[in-house]
Formats: sequence, C-alpha cells, structure tokens
Amino acid sequence: MQKLVSAFFMTATIIVAGCTPAEREAARLPCWSFSQEMIFPADRALMRPEDGVALPDGRLLVADQLYGLRLLEADGSSRPFGQFAEAGYLHSPPEIVGGANGVTLEPGGAHVLVSDVFRGGIYQVDVATESTDRIYQHSYGVNMARRDRRGGVWFTQSTRNSRERGEEELFRAVAVAVSDGGIFYLPPSLHEGDDAARQLVDGLYFANGIALDEAAGYLYVAETTGSRVLRFKMDAATGQVGDRVTALEVNHPDNLELDGRDRLWIASPLRGEIVVFDLATQTVESVIRISTPESERLIETIEARVRIGEPWLDLMAPELWEPAPGLITGMILQPDGRSIYLTGLGNALIELKR
Repeated sequence: MQKLVSAFFMTATIIVAGCTPAEREAARLPCWSFSQEMIFPADRALMRPEDGVALPDGRLLVADQLYGLRLLEADGSSRPFGQFAEAGYLHSPPEIVGGANGVTLEPGGAHVLVSDVFRGGIYQVDVATESTDRIYQHSYGVNMARRDRRGGVWFTQSTRNSRERGEEELFRAVAVAVSDGGIFYLPPSLHEGDDAARQLVDGLYFANGIALDEAAGYLYVAETTGSRVLRFKMDAATGQVGDRVTALEVNHPDNLELDGRDRLWIASPLRGEIVVFDLATQTVESVIRISTPESERLIETIEARVRIGEPWLDLMAPELWEPAPGLITGMILQPDGRSIYLTGLGNALIELKR
C-alpha cells in the first residue's frame, strides 16, 4: 500500500544537506543550506505556524493555534490577527484543541481562508478590517481550503476526525494509513450554516495540501500517507474533478504551492525537504533538505514500520527535525521572490533569502 519514494529523493546521509558551488551554479532554482540565522523570528514566538501567506507589503499571515492567525512583521514582531474567537474558533486544551492549519489567500487578495484541521471550521478573514466569519462547519477536520476565481471553495478532509477528538484521531491516521480522506467542494452561493459541501473524491490516504491550476484546468492534492501528489482534471464552472493520475511520488508530502512559473512546490516533513516540480518539463529539484545522522536513522525506521503497517508516532521526536525549529510542513512564496519562508509545526519559520 505504501509506496516508496523514487530514487531521486533517496539521497546520501549528510549533516546539513546543501549544494556544492558547481551544483548551485547549474541549478535552475536556488539551493539553500540551512543555518541558524535562517530561523525567523529569532525569539521563536509563533505557535504551530503550519501554513501562511504573504501580503503585498511583505508582511506575513501565519496560522496560530491559540488565536487562529498571526501577523508577522519584517522585523520579527507579531500580533494576533483577525477575530477568531468571535467567529467560534477555540483553543482551550485539554478540553478543546484548536487546529488552525491551512492558510490561503483568496483571488484578489482581499480575504484569507483558514482551516481548522482538528475541529472542521473554515474561516474567512477580511485582510483590511480583520473581521472574521466561519463560512462553513465540516463534520470532520479540514486540512486546507482554497477559493477559485468563480467563488467556489475546494477543501481537503485528511481523515474522519471528530470535533471532540480531532487531534488524537488525526494523528492516528498519520501513524497508520487509512483511506478515509477526501476532496470536497463548496459552491459560490454558500451561506454560513449551509450543509452544502459536496464530496468529489473519497478513499484518499490523508488528503493534505491542495493547489488549483485554473489556467491549465488541474487540481493537485498531496496524499500524505500514500506518499504521492495526485492530479485531477478540474472544472471550476461545475465544481467537478476527473481523470485522476499520480503526478509525482514524494515521501509523505504536505502543503503544496504553485508559483508564477508553472512550478509546484512540495513540502516533505519527515525528510525536512522542499522539492519543486516543474509542470512543463516534468523535472524535479530539491531546493533544501535538513538532515542529520540521527534523523536519517529515524526515517529509515519509520519507513520500515510504514511498509508493514505498524504505528511510528513514538519516533516523532526533536531528533527527527532538528536543527530546524520543527517539522517543515509548507512554504510561503513572496510575490516579488525576495524570500521564501518555510512553515512548520514548531515555534518559528525558516527564511530562505534569494
């Protein structure tokens, strides 16, 4: 059931992966080597910044488990953003565990969508006023939601994790693969409280990040425990998908982002890696990988357990992601290309400067 990643990704063990000068010169994309100076903000004041977006002025909006969303300034200072509590978002452990997760910018840039992967809410935040509305409440957790140019919202359900036990049931589906993930669609006419989500795809192994290539008419979704990125033909006018194919095999892919050059950026948390898939040439490049001998040994053990269907979450320890501030789950691509920020499950981002 679990596919092994292709040989391209099975690189040799190194202390902190990077590029030689010759490789750097030949690469079509930058290739970074990790250093502690890349950690942003330096005070590590974030709380589970799993995903985020860049605003036109360079500031960032990142997921925040306590407040829903956090505004991050260029100098590293930050504050809560939006009115999530008024909209029904809660994080009061251990009774209630909020899971602000996917963060996407709507077409036009006036609003942001934030998904709760533990409790199933989809929240819309006005960037100018910070007013926040819960536009949909799903029966299970919502990993990521994206709005298309026609107003429809496409979102992923990773597993059937309930609001009451959302965190526990979500990670249970990470530990041992189950095929109860799916892709859903909300029509443009959705009103708060409507039970209008239409399931388009079922039987996925932990549906995760989602990307819409409306120009080409494709939808991409990361199937985490299936270790692959799937591509579907997408009809935005009718809210339908079809013609499913495996676009790429990647070790436990997480968030996806399309850039302006027809390239799909893919986060691979267990490997501490970002790979970029050129959709036009069908070529793949690794732009950063953070690896240590300890993490390599853990990855090898995890993959052995995955192959035989045994749980592995007891191996999710700091040795798996250090020296990074946490598992890398995604990336924020600034429109001007000045910097790329890696998001994750820790307390800070990683800034990759061009």
